[in-house]
Parts: sequence; C-alpha cells; structure tokens
Amino acid sequence: MKKLLVIALCMLAVTGAFAQQKFIAIGTGGTAGTYYPLGGAMAEIWNKNIAKMNATAQSTGASIANVNLLRDGKVDVIILQNDVAFYALNGVELLQDKAYKDIRGMACLYNETVQLVALESSGIKSVADLKGKKVSVGAAGSGVEANARQILEAAGLTYNDIKVQYLSFGESASNLKDGNIDAAFTTGGFPIAAIQDLAVSRKTVLVPMDKALVDKLMKKWAFYTPTVIPAGTYKGIDVATPSVAVKSMLAVSAKLDANLVYEMLKTMFENTPRLVAAHSQGANIKLETALDGMSIPLHPGAEKFYKEFKK
Repeated sequence: MKKLLVIALCMLAVTGAFAQQKFIAIGTGGTAGTYYPLGGAMAEIWNKNIAKMNATAQSTGASIANVNLLRDGKVDVIILQNDVAFYALNGVELLQDKAYKDIRGMACLYNETVQLVALESSGIKSVADLKGKKVSVGAAGSGVEANARQILEAAGLTYNDIKVQYLSFGESASNLKDGNIDAAFTTGGFPIAAIQDLAVSRKTVLVPMDKALVDKLMKKWAFYTPTVIPAGTYKGIDVATPSVAVKSMLAVSAKLDANLVYEMLKTMFENTPRLVAAHSQGANIKLETALDGMSIPLHPGAEKFYKEFKK
C-alpha cells in the first residue's frame, strides 16, 4: 500500500510538472522564406527566457494556412501578412464568409515586399508584360496569391491573361531555373533565400511596379505601401526596383493567456539581436514600430505591454 502511495505521488508530481509546461507551436512558412528562420529564433528566445516554456516553430503554408491552423487550435502563435489578418477578421477576400473573430494582434514586424522575379530571357519588363506568360502566383490560397491577383487587376489583367502556376517560393525558384515558368510573384522580407539561390544560377530581373499601378492598387487596398527593393539585393540585379509592401505580423487567439502574451512580447523585444542573427529582416523588428500597420484588434496581453512601453 505504501509503495502504491509513493507511485501515485510521483505520478501526480510528474503530471503537475507537465501541466505547468507552456507548449507553444508557432506557425511560420516554407523553409525557403523569411517566416521560418524568424519563427525558430522566437522559439529559442522564449524557451531561454520564459520559465517552463516549450516553443517550437513549424513549417507551414504561411499566412492563410496559419490562420486556419490557429482557428483549429493546432498552433498558438502565427506569422502572417497584415492584409491576410484583415481578411480573416472580416471574412473577406481569400477568407470570404470565413470570418475568424477571435484573431488578435501581437506585433507588426517588418515590411513584406512583393518581389516579382522573372528570367531575363523572358523579356518581361513590366506587370503588363506578364500577358501570355507562365507565371507563378504563389501557393493556392496564400497571401502571395492575393497580392498577385490584386496587382494583376491593377494592371488590367486577370488569371485568364496568364498561364497560372500555383507554386511555393522554393518551387517557383526551381521552375524558373529549369525554364518551366517565366516569372513568379513572391512576398516577403528581402532577401528571399529562394530568389538568392536562383539569381546565382540564372540571369534574373525584378519587375518594377510603376506609380500609376501602385496608386490604383492602394486606392482599393489601403494596407499596401510603396517601397523600393535596393540595387544589389540579389546577384546581378544592380538597379533599384520600385514595388509595394504589406506588413508581416504576429497574431494569436483571443483565448491565449494574457500574461503569456505579455511575456512573449517582452522577451522578444529584449532579445532582438537573436532575430537579426536569424535573418536580416530581424533588424527591422522594433518596439517603436510594432503597432505600425496593425490591422486587427490587439490581444489584451499585448495592450498591457504597449501601454507600459509608452509610460
């Protein structure tokens, strides 16, 4: 009897310790993008600085996939574009009639620049030149695809005007290398690893977006901002390229513990050098700009954190 009591007490102690663990799954993106390395760095920061934290970064289909994973309770923190967060909250665009009212914001991170890359041999010099070409618009149902469709519309084109391919960053780069497609839309913090790899082996260009197109795009979709991809971002592309950007951001469920959200934000912003080490865009993740572009309501834990920061 005494032995059974000891075993039972040991089991209770183990169960109690297990219950105190904070298991956090982070929905990121493909391994060739920007979300995945940054998500890994966040997990490392939280594991090191929050007691009993067990955070892991998961490779996913990025923004839209992450919204659905968060809605289904399969992840706890997601990285996504601020435009997709807006679609999710309001049930519009890619998430038409699928409103997710419990999605809440943690922080905006850095510009997600639309980078339309093409083979130099394709002769593509503008968005209008995509007509009749084989073009990757991103993975089906992704935030990249929404960007591609909206930009094509601003240029007076639809999917009927191009030969549509639904490919991830890595798949787009591979198919450009092999000459299977002419151009690909990508959206992310530059440099994108897949484009870096492509530019080493094939002569590529970044397709500029002129002011008229950008103005028309922003008139309909206010979350876009004009930006420039600097010369030299990718091998062999020695001219600055005008484009547009949205914002990447962290989001969680309204049900996540407020104190935990507070601690995750606090420790993340106290350890930004680890984010910089993971990806150059980590240098743009700053407390001072964390609310710029916030397109959904803040989580209460985040509200508390930013109120304290402003004091």
